[in-house]
Amino acid sequence: MKFVAMSFSAVALACSMSLAHAAEPIKIGVSGPFTGGSSSMGVSMRDGVRLAAEEINKAGGVLGRPLLLVERDDEAKNERGVQIAQEMINKEKVAATVGFINTGVALASQRFYQEAKIPVMNNVATGSAVTHQFDTQPENYIFRNAAHDSIQAPMIVEEAITRRGYKKVAILADSTNYGQLGRADLEKALELKGVKAVAVEKFNIKDVDMTPQLLKAKEAGAEAVLTYGIGPELAQIANGMTKLGWKVPMIGSWTLSMANFIDNAGPGGEGARMPQTFVQEPTTPKRQSFIINYLKTFNPKNARIDSPVSAAQGYDSVYLLAAAIKQAGSTEGAKVRAALEDLKAPVEGVVTTYNKPFTKTDHEAITANIPVFGEVKGQRVVYAYEADFKKASEVRVKDVNAKGALAVKK
Repeated sequence: MKFVAMSFSAVALACSMSLAHAAEPIKIGVSGPFTGGSSSMGVSMRDGVRLAAEEINKAGGVLGRPLLLVERDDEAKNERGVQIAQEMINKEKVAATVGFINTGVALASQRFYQEAKIPVMNNVATGSAVTHQFDTQPENYIFRNAAHDSIQAPMIVEEAITRRGYKKVAILADSTNYGQLGRADLEKALELKGVKAVAVEKFNIKDVDMTPQLLKAKEAGAEAVLTYGIGPELAQIANGMTKLGWKVPMIGSWTLSMANFIDNAGPGGEGARMPQTFVQEPTTPKRQSFIINYLKTFNPKNARIDSPVSAAQGYDSVYLLAAAIKQAGSTEGAKVRAALEDLKAPVEGVVTTYNKPFTKTDHEAITANIPVFGEVKGQRVVYAYEADFKKASEVRVKDVNAKGALAVKK
């Protein structure tokens, strides 16, 4: 009987070890600024990622294994992003990573994932070069489900020059990679319209006085200010205009939707317009469910997601990776990358339904026909155009022939 008991114990131990191995979690890195000036984007992205992972795990995980998020605060610092990338790869052994809010951090960090053959899903960083950093290499492990700047810049210019008829515009962009790459995209888009900005001014992160830049724009006769920066400094632009008694429209990149722009700018931020892949409105059952669950889980102030775009894209990025891992039947980087480049089944997301979102030569899930214009109104972002709101229940899907994007230099 003692032998039998020992045998049963051995079998039980073997079974438990087998089950433990089968249920070994799939580690997914989550990297973004969870503190500092970019934190409203980073935290919203992280919470969207958490929500998706929780839903997937409740449904049985992926390949019978739960997703385990390995979260790190990169503080919007390039050097910190590099450190985290090395830790994620060498210590945490992540199967993939999502995140990167800041273009500079993405460009500095993702080369380590590329070398390690670990897929990266950029869900917020929009610099046009992000997915093209390794175009000369045989395989590219960098993907994105955010509207890159070569989509946004033409939209901004189209809004200012064509839709609203402004003849003179100024550009104010921050000194980061994000701001200066965006500024270059704006100038290129303006050139295609035969327009040159009457003033092009730069500012630094944490600047609190934009008077010199705004005075130059005002003296040059600018009828609108086109912006590329993040919330706190964008708020200083709006506040600076208020102090000068000079109010012209602000039209800029999607970051004008950040809570720390809207709240810090107050009345001065009203009317600012920006491209958005997602507006916090329950326009489809999927979006309604996402908004309800997000608000219930994280209880943000005033029932407003600090950065709705970041939250939605963060959420979708996890479902895209999960679909690829499931299709690949493996967490091996090369197999997951190949699956992403040829996803067989559509993935219903919050931003869109992703049907063949990537190919071997196209790692951008979002095309120019998907974003719409949002507007700050009553301390939140709403649809700028009634026509877009009326059609919001019709999910815009990827169209590689959609006009509006600048050619991305490869």
